Amino acid sequence: MNLKNKIKILVDSRELRSNVVKKLYEMGVIIDSKKLPVGDFLLSKDVCIEKKTTGDFLQSLTDNRLFEQAKNMVSNFEKSAIILEGTNDIYTERKIHPNAIRGAICSLTIDYKIPIIESSGEDETAIFLYMIAEREQIGKNKLVRLRGERKPLDKKEIKEYVVSSFPGVGRQTARNILNHFKTIKTFINAEDKDMKKVKNVGSKTIKRIKQILEEDYEK
Repeated sequence: MNLKNKIKILVDSRELRSNVVKKLYEMGVIIDSKKLPVGDFLLSKDVCIEKKTTGDFLQSLTDNRLFEQAKNMVSNFEKSAIILEGTNDIYTERKIHPNAIRGAICSLTIDYKIPIIESSGEDETAIFLYMIAEREQIGKNKLVRLRGERKPLDKKEIKEYVVSSFPGVGRQTARNILNHFKTIKTFINAEDKDMKKVKNVGSKTIKRIKQILEEDYEK
């Protein structure tokens, strides 16, 4: 492969010491690095990858970072994925109810459209990254966004972001809500019976939204 056709991957500087990067380098990948505000690996201008061990995944679920990261990924990149790395049983590694983990996985894949790629370890992670980058850069001729900066959200995206921050509301449901009510103010002032007219908004979701809107803030 000549230099023109070399695969280029932008890596978060915090990942540079990992064996994943070492393996990519051995595979002939051109590595560029900086501290990325979104994701761990940028494989083209459209594709962002977050890498998590099973322990990382569970920790980000319990400290509420997981869905914040997911929102940032889908807000800034056309396609995103999470590589879940390791051979530990994710359902028994920590004292977290298995259905909570399953619910998170379902929400990521269905609500956020973020697939989860299972990897046995760092070598396989590197192979996945290489193959995706090759498909993007050689097959589709899409360059890596070298700066890796989070693009500013436009008004439409900000509205989606605000509504999707409510519990039980993913990005597509947020769009459904905004298409129905037109404004965030109209939505939060709506009666329950009107909220239920929106696809995927049921009694449980409405109850959780009302709790957020009406309960006092606790320091």
